Parts: sequence; C-alpha cells; structure tokens
Amino acid sequence: MTLALALAVAALALLPLGYIAWYSADLGWSGIRELVLRPRVGELLWNTVRLVLGTVLCCGVLGVGAAWLVERSSVPARRTWHVLLVAPLAVPAFVNSYAWISLLPGLDTYAGALLVVTLSYFPFVYLPVVAAFRGLDPALEDTARGLGLSTWAVFRRVQLPQLRVALLGGSLLVALHVLAEFGALQMLRYPTFTTAIYDQYRATFNGPGATMLAGVLVVLCLVLLLAEIRLRGRRSYARSGRGAPRPLRPIALGRLTAPALLALGALAALAVAVPLWSLGYWMARGASSALDWADLTSTTSTTLALAAAAAAITTAMALPTGWLAVRARGRTATLLERSTYLGSSVPGIVVALALVTVSIRVTPWLYQTVPVLLAAYAILFLPRAIVTVRSAVEQAPPLFDDVGASLGASAPDRLRRITLPLLAPGIGAGAALVFLAVVTELTATLLLAPTGTRTLATAFWAASSAVEYGAAAPYAVVMVLLSVPATVLLSRDARRGLTP
Repeated sequence: MTLALALAVAALALLPLGYIAWYSADLGWSGIRELVLRPRVGELLWNTVRLVLGTVLCCGVLGVGAAWLVERSSVPARRTWHVLLVAPLAVPAFVNSYAWISLLPGLDTYAGALLVVTLSYFPFVYLPVVAAFRGLDPALEDTARGLGLSTWAVFRRVQLPQLRVALLGGSLLVALHVLAEFGALQMLRYPTFTTAIYDQYRATFNGPGATMLAGVLVVLCLVLLLAEIRLRGRRSYARSGRGAPRPLRPIALGRLTAPALLALGALAALAVAVPLWSLGYWMARGASSALDWADLTSTTSTTLALAAAAAAITTAMALPTGWLAVRARGRTATLLERSTYLGSSVPGIVVALALVTVSIRVTPWLYQTVPVLLAAYAILFLPRAIVTVRSAVEQAPPLFDDVGASLGASAPDRLRRITLPLLAPGIGAGAALVFLAVVTELTATLLLAPTGTRTLATAFWAASSAVEYGAAAPYAVVMVLLSVPATVLLSRDARRGLTP
C-alpha cells in the first residue's frame, strides 16, 4: 500500500517532465526545429544564461564573503549581522523588484535585474556556507597559519576546498530560482524564458510556442542539476573522527574592521532596508493607497485557506515517500524520493502549463479548479515536506511499532497511536514550510487559480502591474509578515554559538 502511494506521488511529481517529453515527441523534430531554432529563442537564451551566471557569481562572492566575516572574523555584533543577512528571505523577489522599480523606474536593465535577483537570493549561498564553516576543524586552519600561510592563503587552500559542496549546493539553488523567476523579471521588463512563456500563453493559450520554450527551460534545469553533480564529484569532505574540541579564535581585522562593517551594512541596507522603506513609503504616502480593508481581509483569508489545504495535502503525500526512504532503503525507494526532487526543480510556469494541458485534454471539468492548483503546489513544494518527514522517521525507533504489533494492535491503531505522534514534529515542520511557500507563490497561481480567486500574490501583482504602487503595498506587507516565521527558524539554529 505504501509503495503504491509513493508511486502515485512520484508520477504526479514527474507529470510536467512527462508532458514536455510527450508533446515534443508528438510535434516531431521538424516542428521542434521550427519553433526552437529562431533568433528570438537565441535572444532569450542569452538573456537567461547571462543573468543566471552573473547572479550565481555575485551571490557566491557575497554569500561566502559575508559568511567568512560572520563566522571567522572579529567583526562586532556577529549575531545581529547574521539575522540581517538571512532577513532578505522574508521579502519575495517580486516584492523586492516592486520596491526598487517603484523608486527607480529606470532600473529595467540587465544591471537592474542582476541587482534585484542577487539581493533576493544571496542568502541561499550564505546559509549553507555558514553551516559549513561551523563544521570545519579550526585545527587545520591554525596549523596552516603556523606554517606561515597568510589569512588569504588559508582561506584559498584550506577553507575554500572544504566549502565546495555547500557553495555548489547554494549556487544550484540560486540558479534554479533565477531560471524559474517570473514576477521580479516581468516587473523589470527583462525578457527571459519564463516571461516569454507567460506572454506566449496569454497570447495563444496553450500554443506550441509556449510549450517548446518550456522544453528549453526544462533542458536548462537538467543541465544545471547534472553540472552540480559533476562539479561536486565523489570526494569525501568528512573527518574520520570528531577530534578534540578546539575553541575558535576569530581573525582580528584591525584597520579593516570599519570597511567590513561598511560592506555588511551596505548589503543589509540594499537587501532589507530599501524594500521595507519602499513598502512603508507607499503604505503611507502612495497616491493610490486607499486601503480596502474588506478586500485585504478576504484576500488574506483565501491565501491562508489555500496555503493550509496545500500544506495538509502535500505533507500527507510526503509521508509514504519519506517512510519508504528510511524503512525500505534500496534503489526503488531512492528513485521514488529523487523523482520528487527532480519534479520540483522544474519552474512553476512549466508545472502550470503542463497541468493546464492535462486538465483540458483529460479532465476538462477540473480546469481552473482548486484541486488542480493544489496539485501544482504539491509538485513544487513536495521536497520541503519530504525532507522533514524523512528526518522524523529517521529518529523514530521502529521498535515501538513492533511492540504494538506484538500486543495485537491493528495497523490503523499503530498509525494513530504510535507512528503519527512520533512523526508529529517533522510533519508540523514540513507543513509550515509548505504553508509559507504557498503564501508567496505567484506564477502557478496566476495561471491556475479559479476565476475570481485572489491571493495576496495575485492581488499584489494586479495592482503593481497597473502601476498602483500604493494599492499593492498592503498585500506585500502581509506577505512579508507571514514570511518572517520561516526566516526566524532558518536563522535560529545557525545563530547558536555565535558570539555577540
């Protein structure tokens, strides 16, 4: 039974990839060549690739540099800086874009797009690198310094090689998010594959042009996944033993303390202070800021209801996969688990396009209904639930279930009285992550939401697209407030052990 449920979950997760493959095969090489080998596609490819490469490079430099200052230097108030460097995750990228473009209308260039997405996504590199720094053995660094290596040489020859996995993982997250980003880039009028797919969909409704652009986007995602695996390699970075604990001695910055504080302050100001100031400005002084409390309340209620339903359904779908990954280890369980990760790496606009086509052709009565929208949320956010559920299953001893069975308890009773209470913390954490992700989801919601359904993200999008910045601000503020708990949870564990 569990295996059958896990197979059904994997099939749903791989539906977008299957749709693209089936449509491409049905279209044939001549049709693909006609739609893909065009100058416009070349322009989109150039825009997308250079934005991805530029963002990954900038996020890598900012994330690693900030992590080194917080974890290895004597910069004052390291806990405070850590919180400020994680805080940009509470501001969705399209809200960040709105904040900048409403203040600087001339920001609709490559440099502007690079600035906005970098400020939105550098924490994806910062967080894993901070965690990796905390796991490094300071003895290796002390030995290298004792051999006469400078601080820069120690970083380059000792620390950086051990940060490889964290840096590559964070860079992969940044690249996938940039490929999937729609709202921020559409607002900045910077054309990429995601914005072109949306425009094609609005113009031709499910035409072959949009589908082939989605196919190119999927290929780019797969190339990134394979490149990360290849670059990561098979080298082991773990120590053979824990060794004797050694206190960490921060590197004294001396005269560089002021420049370091200035750099951290500038990064925090650009990534956090500017969006918050812009929201406050438009809330207080925007020309179109007449607030409709009834509409805001209704939209917030709809968003919370959809997020709660998606969290419950997605977490329930994660249970069989997470259970098999631990209790029935093997190739089948691993393949089923990895398939959910592969499906979620596909951009939201491709997932929405696939579900639009399938629902129209196979189940037309489900088109533009809540179940289809919830299916899209499940495909996009399944890994967030599976990771936490699997961790909970790892920590739940199977002995308790065996004892219950030996005492004559039926399988449903054991599930209700033993298994679910043991897994409750992991289930709750996974549900919370999915809930908060759905609150700020824009792309799939725009394409799949039932007619008349408004979420905070789509209401914000409608107002900001009409250049009604004051009217858009309240929806953005509520989304930021709802995102704060997840940001606090992300920063809390890594903050432990930092000295003030």
